[in-house]
Amino acid sequence: MSQGRRRRINVENVGDVAVVTFIDKRILDEQNIQVIGEQLFALVKEEGRKKILLNFDAVEYLSSAALGKLITMNKNVKEVKGQLKLCSIRPEIYEVFEITKLNKVFQIYDDQEQALNDFK
Repeated sequence: MSQGRRRRINVENVGDVAVVTFIDKRILDEQNIQVIGEQLFALVKEEGRKKILLNFDAVEYLSSAALGKLITMNKNVKEVKGQLKLCSIRPEIYEVFEITKLNKVFQIYDDQEQALNDFK
């Protein structure tokens, strides 16, 4: 497997929810963001997952390009009538969600347990 194609996310199943954690602390590099996007989209497009929780616990930095992938991911999940939730976003990253009004687009929770309890 080439360097760029390494898994950039971990997926753990909690009931019927795919809980995604990110391997990288800093999601800034264009190539990594591309790979993260592909791996996230594959959950919906290839694996048919409808309930997805993105846990940002390990993430310290997120570029605007990464936000673009999240917006596309949200669209993909909506197309299959699924649910996408985000949790454990650091305050300095959450600020970016507020500035871009993405905190209104995404369902964002303080922690994983809270988010998991809210899946229907």
